Order: sequence, then structure tokens, then C-alpha cells
Amino acid sequence: MHAHSDQQAAPVKPGKAAFYDVDGTLIRTNVVHAYGYYAMNQGTFRGVLGRSLGTLASIPAFAGLNIVDRKVFNEFFYRYYAGLSEDRLLTLAEDLFDDVIKPAIYPKAKDLIDEARRAHCRIVLVTGALDFTMRPLARYFGADDIIANKMQFVGGVATGKVIPPIIEGANKANVIRDYCEKNALALNQSFAYSDSASDYAMLSVVGRPTAVNPDLRLRSLARAYNWPILNVR
Repeated sequence: MHAHSDQQAAPVKPGKAAFYDVDGTLIRTNVVHAYGYYAMNQGTFRGVLGRSLGTLASIPAFAGLNIVDRKVFNEFFYRYYAGLSEDRLLTLAEDLFDDVIKPAIYPKAKDLIDEARRAHCRIVLVTGALDFTMRPLARYFGADDIIANKMQFVGGVATGKVIPPIIEGANKANVIRDYCEKNALALNQSFAYSDSASDYAMLSVVGRPTAVNPDLRLRSLARAYNWPILNVR
């Protein structure tokens, strides 16, 4: 009798995940700060100076593009990495974490992640930043996975092109949906956290969205949809 009932065991319940935007949600820096750091620490002083001045001159353009279209911004911005060596970037990513990212982590960000871990969620960072820049942060938070932009390298040198699909805005929703499907995770039981209305699609694709340090537009969307609003600053 017992043997028979074992075969009728309940189907395994799909797992769930917690997806976190990074810039503005968990840390108060962004991709421009990261590039600035790489530029300042790359190669000869003259090269650094030229690169940094070029970057500084473009920052108003970056700011404008970032507001207008995240995808265009990312494509434009990552061209600046062309010619940098992969080894050097990986080494610098560790220093970048210690010098720039770690001091910029919001005070309650770790609590937010620990809470999801206690709820048996898979922890996934979803960001338009480059994957090698995010790896030390993922380690620090004990994240299970990173969905991030991947720089194309040829012969160990960055081409300045990001391997599609570019992770931004509406596309974050698609990659989260695919990720849940591939990993047998329940989308409607999963959580998403972001600070920006540009991540509306990412938030609305899961069953349990939360606005974290929200901008004005996201705050009003969160109120309209009765989404929880948190401040981890």
C-alpha cells in the first residue's frame, strides 16, 4: 500500500527567484562611474588623461542619452571600452568593487537580499552593467546568478560591442521570463526590485514586484498598482 502511495507523490513545486536591478536599487553608482574608474586606471598616464578628458566631455551626452533611451545609451557608452584588455579589466573589476562599488552599497541592501534568501528564492542580479564589473558584487551578496551585459572580446581585447541581447528596460522582462522558464521557476511567485520607471516591464512581469528608492514616475505607478514601496538608503 505504501509503495503505491509513494508513486502518487505530489509534483515538485517550481522554485521562485528574486530579481534585483542594481544601480539605484542596491548601490548608488552607475555604469558611467565604473567606466571612469577603468579609464583612470588603464595604461599610461597620457592615455589615461586623453581617455578621461574624452569621457568627461561626453558626460552631458551620456546624461541626455540615459534619459532618452537606455539601449542607445548602453550601445554608445560601451564603445568606450574598445581596445581595453580583458585581463586588465578583470583585475580592475576587483579594485573597482573595493574602491567604488562597496562603499556605495545602500545600508539596507543586504537585508533586502537576505530576506529573499530566507524565503528560499534564487537571488539574481539583473543589470545593464557589464558582467565582469558585477561579479564581485554578486559574490559579496551571495547571489546565485547575474543577468548582465557581456562585452565582446576578440583576442583578449574588448571590441566595444556588447553581445546581444542588450539588457535594459523592456528587454529585462524578456530575459527574466526566459530565465524562469529555463530554470523551472514560477514567474508569478517570483519577486522583482527596481528604483526606476524604466524597469516597469521587469516589475510587472513577476507576481511580486517592489519599488525600491523609486523615482517619481515609479512611485506613482507603484501607488496605482498597490506595489510595496521600500527605501534601502
